[in-house]
Amino acid sequence: MKLHSQFLRLHGYYGAESSVQITLDELALTLECTHRNALNIIRKMEASGWIEWRAQRGRGKRSELFFRVDPEEIAALTMIKAIDRHEMKKVMDDIKTYTNSTRLPERLQGWLMSYFGHHSKQNGVGEQWDILRLPLRQQIHELDPLRINLLAESFVSSHVFDGLLTSDPETGAILPHLAHEYEVSDDRKVWTFYLRKEVRFHHGKTLHAEDVLYTFNRLKRCNEPLLYHFVIQSIASVTAISSRCVEFTLHQANEYFPSFLCTTRAAIVPSDQNLEQQESVQNLTNIYGTGPFRITEHNSSMCILEAFSDYFKTRPHLDVVEIIQVPWNIQDQDSDLAETSNPLFPVLLGGNSANYTGDTQALSKSLVRKLVTCNTKKDGPLQDPNIRKKVLTSIGLSASEYVLEPPNGSKDNREESGIPLVLSTIPQYRKDAAIIANQLKKNGYNCKVKIVPVELFKGPVRMEADLILFSLLLDQDESLRRHDLYLTISSHVGQDLQKPILTRLQEIERTKNPSNRLTKLIDLELMLMEESILHILYDKPFETAVLPGVRGIKLGSQGWIDLRHVWFPASIR
Repeated sequence: MKLHSQFLRLHGYYGAESSVQITLDELALTLECTHRNALNIIRKMEASGWIEWRAQRGRGKRSELFFRVDPEEIAALTMIKAIDRHEMKKVMDDIKTYTNSTRLPERLQGWLMSYFGHHSKQNGVGEQWDILRLPLRQQIHELDPLRINLLAESFVSSHVFDGLLTSDPETGAILPHLAHEYEVSDDRKVWTFYLRKEVRFHHGKTLHAEDVLYTFNRLKRCNEPLLYHFVIQSIASVTAISSRCVEFTLHQANEYFPSFLCTTRAAIVPSDQNLEQQESVQNLTNIYGTGPFRITEHNSSMCILEAFSDYFKTRPHLDVVEIIQVPWNIQDQDSDLAETSNPLFPVLLGGNSANYTGDTQALSKSLVRKLVTCNTKKDGPLQDPNIRKKVLTSIGLSASEYVLEPPNGSKDNREESGIPLVLSTIPQYRKDAAIIANQLKKNGYNCKVKIVPVELFKGPVRMEADLILFSLLLDQDESLRRHDLYLTISSHVGQDLQKPILTRLQEIERTKNPSNRLTKLIDLELMLMEESILHILYDKPFETAVLPGVRGIKLGSQGWIDLRHVWFPASIR
């Protein structure tokens, strides 16, 4: 591995020409080692056939160095070894530093297609293990249900943890899960859950009421602006009636409560684990859930899941799932690549996928919506509704018209020419932000883009911006997500708009019928658009496709494949 990196470093400095005249002093300086070690490195590279070294004796005399292999070939070999040794991030950093090649992604693509997908091997007792390797675009920073932010993190967590309730992906019906039954009082404020017997966490602990109390009291203590925080705040108390019976009392009726209990945010964690001490990804193998897979390894570029044999429902057909973060274009994670609608894997691959040229079957109907909101709490031009309307109109792109190439903007009607605006968003939406800023510039506005890390974007820093670029996942939890978004938007507007927004949201919380809730939320969205507070850029499908023949395909609530049901017949192995 080290020799590969040293070659890439050497080629990065001197590879512009096929040969270079160089002294041993210069080599040692480039490789950051002694003369003796530099000579040993050169000999090893020459023995590998990577270079040719024509030495000239005498101190200060220049020898001749010939490069005999392309850096792309060495980079590909490096990546192969990196995946096997779980050192992807470090190796990718080296490749990006010392290799500037447009051919590298193409060279790697073929090998990656054969590496990922379904594979089989014999375990220690001679039984066949089914392994699924999946490429991942986003890096997994968190798996703790309380702290997950990214879709990729939620995807993994959904296979490691369970909630008290779950939802049917096809009908949306709320179903018992860790709780085998539940009851609600007539005033909809007291919810009682009866826990299943003999449900075990991955480290052997049996699920009891104390774990439910620990999970939700931990959520209640958290001061961070979590997704669905408005539901957490509605919980007045959590009480253990017995070791297998838990009672929730709400401050007021909240019809989102059962839906919230189906989300990964509300997944149950064991009470004997101090998750606050899990400060780095290296410790994440010690996070235990009750889910169908347990974490056996996790670092900055790889997460390995193994089927949990004691799962209280049906054991997964797959034995191991290896999820590997791969920057497909050898770009930084914060680049445009991370903006794609599905940060997970575009195709669920069979073992022969490298040679597959036929059709795939698209599954998910979920959408990712990009939208811009105006911050009218900030002193500035957007407090004027007429200017807000002109600014949002000047973006000039409706949900159906938005493309990832900036169109020619009109240069007419520039009464506000030169008005400074700040657009704030997260790194994954950098490209969309640049297009918006360019469109505003074409219409006479001076728009500066401010990129804010995800963990800070939820805080007060975004209140310094005039415009805020968000996304909204329209999946089975659409009503929950819309409500949370509009509640966030209410904090960006003045009292004249904030009060009617909050009044509507409070009414929606008490609306029992899910369809009626969604209708009222869409009406609220239209009001925000009429007030020039909200502008929808575009909707993009969140698609996961599979090769024909992959069996057991079922979608989770967020539109991704539920891996616990997947299996591969012999014909596509």
